[in-house]
Amino acid sequence: MKFATYLASHAACMPTKDAMVCGQRRVSFLELDQASSAVAASLQRMGVMPGDRVALYLPNCVEFAFAFFGIVKAGGIAVPVNMRLAPPEIAFMLQDAQPRVAFVSSEHSAEFERAATETAPFRRIAVNGAPGAHDYDFANMLRETGGLLHDVPLDFDDCMISYTSGTTGNPKGAVLTQSNYVMVNGFMNGVYWGISENDRILITTPLAHRTAFARMGNMLVHGCTLVILPRFDPAELAQVVEAERITLLGLVPTVVRMLLPEISKAPQRFASLERILATGEAFPVELKASLLQLLPKLKLYSFFAMTEVGAITLLKPHEQLAHGASVGRVLPGIEMKLLDEQRQEVPVGQPGEVWVRTGEPGRYMNMREYFKRPEANRESVRNGWFATGDMATIDADGYVTLVDRKKDMILSGGYNIYSREVEAALCAHEAVAQAAVVGVPDATFGEAVAAYVVLRPGKQATPEALVAWCVERIASYKKPKYIRYLQSLPENSTGKVLKRELRKQFLDTPA
Repeated sequence: MKFATYLASHAACMPTKDAMVCGQRRVSFLELDQASSAVAASLQRMGVMPGDRVALYLPNCVEFAFAFFGIVKAGGIAVPVNMRLAPPEIAFMLQDAQPRVAFVSSEHSAEFERAATETAPFRRIAVNGAPGAHDYDFANMLRETGGLLHDVPLDFDDCMISYTSGTTGNPKGAVLTQSNYVMVNGFMNGVYWGISENDRILITTPLAHRTAFARMGNMLVHGCTLVILPRFDPAELAQVVEAERITLLGLVPTVVRMLLPEISKAPQRFASLERILATGEAFPVELKASLLQLLPKLKLYSFFAMTEVGAITLLKPHEQLAHGASVGRVLPGIEMKLLDEQRQEVPVGQPGEVWVRTGEPGRYMNMREYFKRPEANRESVRNGWFATGDMATIDADGYVTLVDRKKDMILSGGYNIYSREVEAALCAHEAVAQAAVVGVPDATFGEAVAAYVVLRPGKQATPEALVAWCVERIASYKKPKYIRYLQSLPENSTGKVLKRELRKQFLDTPA
């Protein structure tokens, strides 16, 4: 079941229906199918073969979808690059993926070139602007009239490498397949969230983000309309929801916090909204209650999901307040178990690491593998079971509650931030001897980054200087919000930093 067949069917059955809306631009299913086919043919004529990686460094725009579906039709593997990443982070992804081609926004080409200076050579395609001397012009690709030079092998199903940060500081690329998207965003989302061709879905995140790709999958499989915000702004979002008669909104709880003032001012502007899908961070019960009080007819679905597996649990609308601290029950078709350090299942109510299995990797919901990471694959996948790194409990009624993160991850505004990544950036500063990073409560973003720093003898560094140092090396959203200085970090007998003590210290003496 390939992406191309879905687009071809929608183009034949409802050619004039809006597939995408972005600002003043409206793209029908027929145009999306034709444009992506032209891109696919052009890529093959440039030498892209099945399995070749193709990078996407583009803002939210319809050309992103043209390029993505064109890559898959040609047999390439898309590598979306979040434009909020810092040049060293982008450079690592490019060096790891070794793309044959990259679609690059002309407006942001300078930032991309800074990151690509040390990578192996590859071809650039300039999008929405004048191409450089050695670049291909995306506008010319869309004029391609010839078909594919060769068919993509039937058994080749990889479509994307989605990079997700790792505890070592270096991201890992999750290899996702067309089957993954059809199963999760087609079958699972259709059955359990009621998504259909009648929906009009609004995207609030960058298209390179995994949650946006999920909604793109809904559009692809179900034939619904996808409305894309070029950038997030609460007032603009409210206007778009009303003007486009949005029925479904996918977001992280941080967006709900930012949106509540707009809803409070004029709840009637959100009258068309039927469902909200929320994931990416803890969703406080009081925030849910405030939202549902303003929009009492709204159906709220919250869930625990990962790039590598998709949605794992679901908390349904009628459970949101009664079981609001949980992430719901395990979805049908998914096996889940909680294991201790000895890989033994824990008793009901006791915390353990979440392991998930959905059948043959790459065929159903589990990713196929981590790209070029044999050791990570051995550690994370055993007999089809995937180790999520998240710690949770399950009560007698089957409700799952996340209690900790074995991978020491911080969730801020729906983005994953790993403490070791921030610690590595801080420790690269000449004045820093040690650094320990923890997640602390934040009223807007759910969690914020707090860094505890031990300076080298005789050295000085202001909080402002350390934050600026971090921004040069990691994405801005990963930088510490709080920096505090200690003479030494609390450690146990084996030398491991006791981060629970640092969190407690922060809560006892907030900023």
